[in-house]
Amino acid sequence: MDFDILLNDYAMPWTIKIVMAIAIFVIGRWVVKVVVNLVKKLLGRSESMDDMLINFLGSIVNAVLLLFVIIAALDQLGVDTSSLVALIAAAGLAIGLALQGSMQNFAAGVMILVFKPFKGGDFIEAGGVTGVVENVQIFSTTMRTGDNKEVIVPNGGIYSGAITNYSARDTRRVDMVFGIGYDDDIRKAKEILEGLVAADERILKDPAPVVALSELADSSVNFIVRPWVNSGDYWAVMWDMNEKVKMSFDEAGISIPYPQMDVHLHKQEG
Repeated sequence: MDFDILLNDYAMPWTIKIVMAIAIFVIGRWVVKVVVNLVKKLLGRSESMDDMLINFLGSIVNAVLLLFVIIAALDQLGVDTSSLVALIAAAGLAIGLALQGSMQNFAAGVMILVFKPFKGGDFIEAGGVTGVVENVQIFSTTMRTGDNKEVIVPNGGIYSGAITNYSARDTRRVDMVFGIGYDDDIRKAKEILEGLVAADERILKDPAPVVALSELADSSVNFIVRPWVNSGDYWAVMWDMNEKVKMSFDEAGISIPYPQMDVHLHKQEG
């Protein structure tokens, strides 16, 4: 009789609870897997979504849904899940506060991967670093500087400030200023500048380059030279133009003023 009571009052109910809990967990895991695959598939249809971001969001969805499945299975066993949920929430809050900086970098990384202000191979200035983007990750971005140094920049520092993407456009304008002396021939200097611009095949005809007298400064007459070039030719054109202007001005006898200091010595008779 006691065995029947034990069987009916304890063994059978607990067996049913355990079987139901296992069933909830197994079926729940299968449902979670289906949902995660569906989410990844839907996100993958968007061209703006990076594969790494899709996998990361899929992992988050998987962890959250699996947590609900575990709680449901424990609830079936009679465990007080309200206390468990409160404990998880408190732990999540503590972890969030401890990893506040990392969460900022994570959020910024998600924004970068979603909105794509730059991509791998772009030459940018961001987070106090100027270089070529080599890899964009969830928490940081790896950049290569002009002298071939690898710099890992936290995404929070990148997204919280201005981002200058020098590779975003096919063409760029080269802004240069050349000064001549007040005693030099203005027309001749302008002709030389216009001739150098016209002779450089890398300089685009449209938009048309600008050569104009921009300022009568304290010690020089300043010309602006603003040609448009393909982005890849920017630095080469600037460096070559500086050299050619100096050599051409020297040959034409046109001076390029530079700061000077006059020192007057007075001899005091003793």
